[in-house]
Amino acid sequence: MQAVESRELELEVTDVSRTKRKKFSIKDSPPDSTVGEIIEGLLPGMRLPRNDVAGRPLVYHARLEREGRHLHGSERLAEAVRPGDQIVLQPNVDAGGPVGMR
Repeated sequence: MQAVESRELELEVTDVSRTKRKKFSIKDSPPDSTVGEIIEGLLPGMRLPRNDVAGRPLVYHARLEREGRHLHGSERLAEAVRPGDQIVLQPNVDAGGPVGMR
């Protein structure tokens, strides 16, 4: 996939409920930033929780709406997205708990 010049790359980032939205320009981050690094940087500004209601840490994933897939945390954002793409930040939800707790 071909990288897009950073000055052209603006995205819309939302949470899974679509109630929190943020415009993101890749020019605000290093050109070789990974998806995982971008997610970590967006969480505080979007005021997304770091822990679930039981206090367990949440791990967020980025879903690229155009392709209907989750982006891998190690992918370079500039290589994975196109201008105008929408990214949905989604927490990883584990049903149940450890085997002894079910």
